[in-house]
Order: sequence, then C-alpha cells, then structure tokens
Amino acid sequence: MKPGLLVFTLLACIACGGAAAQTTWRLANEYPATSLPGEADTYFARLVGQKTAGKLLIEPVADAKSGLKTRDQLAAVAKGEWAMADSFAGALGDEDPLFLLSSLPFLAPTAADARRLYDAAKPAYEKLYAARGQKLLYVSPWPPSGIWSAAAVSDVESLRALKIRTYDSTGSEIFNRVGATAQTISFADLPARMETGQINAVLSSGDGGAARKLWDRLKNFSEIGYAIPLSLTAVNLDAYNRLDAETRAAVDAAAAETSEHQWQAMRGRVEQNYARMREQGMQIASPAPAPVIDMLRDAGTTALGDWQKRAGAAGQKILDAYWRRQR
Repeated sequence: MKPGLLVFTLLACIACGGAAAQTTWRLANEYPATSLPGEADTYFARLVGQKTAGKLLIEPVADAKSGLKTRDQLAAVAKGEWAMADSFAGALGDEDPLFLLSSLPFLAPTAADARRLYDAAKPAYEKLYAARGQKLLYVSPWPPSGIWSAAAVSDVESLRALKIRTYDSTGSEIFNRVGATAQTISFADLPARMETGQINAVLSSGDGGAARKLWDRLKNFSEIGYAIPLSLTAVNLDAYNRLDAETRAAVDAAAAETSEHQWQAMRGRVEQNYARMREQGMQIASPAPAPVIDMLRDAGTTALGDWQKRAGAAGQKILDAYWRRQR
C-alpha cells in the first residue's frame, strides 16, 4: 500500500460486540505547518476530530514530506493515492488558467478585494475540482506577495538584476518582461537553487518566506502589493461519498469554519511577519520605490490581458462578477 493511501481502521467495540469504523485521511501540503495554509490544515483536523467525535481523523503531512510538489497533488488525490491536498492555486495553472486567478498581479490588492475575487470564482473552482473527482473544502489566503532579495531593490536597474523565483507562470512572465531573470520553481526545490547562486530573489509573502527562513540568505523585502494568492484544499470525492451523511455534514461545517477562520487570520499577519523579519536583521521597503512598482504594474496589465485570452469566457465571467462586487 502506498504511504498516502486512505487508511481505514476497524476498532473493536467489545462492549457492543461489533466494530466501530474509524477513518483517517492524510492531507498533503508542500508548505510548512507554520505557514497560513499549514495552520489551516491543523485547524481543520482539530475541528473534524471534535465534530465527528474521532470517527474521522485528518492527518496533515506538511513541508512536502508527502513526496509531492504542489503541481503533483491534484493527480494524486484524483487517483486516490492521497485523500486530501492543500495546494497553492497558482502552481496548478498548467491544469487550467482559472487556477492562476488569485495570483494575477495587482488585480486584488487588498484582503477585501481578494475575498470578493474568491467569492466570484468559487463556483468555477468547485467545477474544476469536481471534474477531477474531488470536492473543494476550504480556502486559505496568503498575505500579499513581495520580493525577497539579496540586494535591495532600490531602482529599476536593481529590479532587472534579479534572478527571481516565482510561484507561477504569470509571475515569471511579468519579471522576465521587465528585464529580470525569472523561473517558476517549487518551494521544495528552492534551497538548492539558492545554494548554487541560480536564484538571488524570491516572489513570496512574508509568511511563506519566514516559514522557510529565507532571511538566512535574502536580507531585503520589497512590498509591491503584487497579489494575495490562495491555497485550496480538496478531498477525493469517492472518499467523501463513502462517509455517512452525518459525518459529511460535519466535514462540510468544519471546512466552512476553517475558511472563515483563515480569512480572519490573514488580517494582521503582515505586521507579525514584518516584526519577525526585522528581528532577523532584514530591511523592509514599505512600499518599494515608485518606479519599481510602476514598471511591474505596467507588465501586470499586459499579463492580465494575456490571461483573459487564455481563460476565455469562463475567466471573463469571473472578472465581471468580481468587478460588480467592487461597486
């Protein structure tokens, strides 16, 4: 049996002379348990344990210890090799451009905007997962993405000098367009690339970077208001449907509560991260110099147009709904 397969354990019930079924779902996540999505998994696991009185147990497996990178998680859950996965949405962009939505640059710069964008896109996300034999359970927003760098990004020339890791194809397109050298790299592969000098900057939130202790090599952070990306957590639909109705209702309630908890947890997280980063001797440009942001915004406008062409009518429908919600 593969290590991530659903685990079903029968516990003897001597008093009743029968057997009480207990189910364990393993939950894969490439990011550390201390990141916001990692904390969401722990929170969800605790809620499910409470709401089902231990009938269903969730076992989070964080920090890529599942052996899976984010882009591999979707297929692993679809095949039933893993019960659940918490996946950074942008890393699934090769599956469908709609997964890139939350990490599109400068589209949803505030937490309120990010929530409106998610609410507009949620039905589409649910369809994407359903088509792959999965059920979307909960969402975890990340704090705004910025630039971690070895040297300060003080002007356009220093922006162009970056050899930067991005988390999706849109990010790579944008930074390459402004003259930097960008690569889409899994967080799991990042340490080796930094060790060899292939990477001297990382597009990430203060949350993700702090969880990986990027401050050991990258002592500067530039706040650019790039995006508030999402991680999405889904379960294998067959596994979900095998539960009895009462347990499914408990899972749904726990998932809804986890999503709400994460939207609240994201607020104030920026200040917490900045405090930790400064304790590690980092310099924070809040915000980054205007010429740097302006150049990235110009490139972002082009990237949004390119995404709209790829996403077609489905993408435009979400954007129209999002813009209506902003009024």
